[in-house]
Amino acid sequence: MDWRHRAACRDEDPELFFPIGNTGPALLQIEEAKAVCRRCPEMEACLQWALESGQDAGVWGGMSEDERRALKRRAARNRARASA
Repeated sequence: MDWRHRAACRDEDPELFFPIGNTGPALLQIEEAKAVCRRCPEMEACLQWALESGQDAGVWGGMSEDERRALKRRAARNRARASA
């Protein structure tokens, strides 16, 4: 069985996880989506899948678009330092 079958978001409106923008009302929507993620037993698997499959939009694994971009930048910097 795939992790998505056990995900807490399975029965939620998918629109919740894809706010328009990242200011104003979208901030509340992002926090509501993250609250669903925090109670999900598959949060880590979800985040890993989003990172590996290049999901740029939406809240995945408890992280917003901006947070995942920052995570990717940090990982790239760490890889660059390790190879230098």
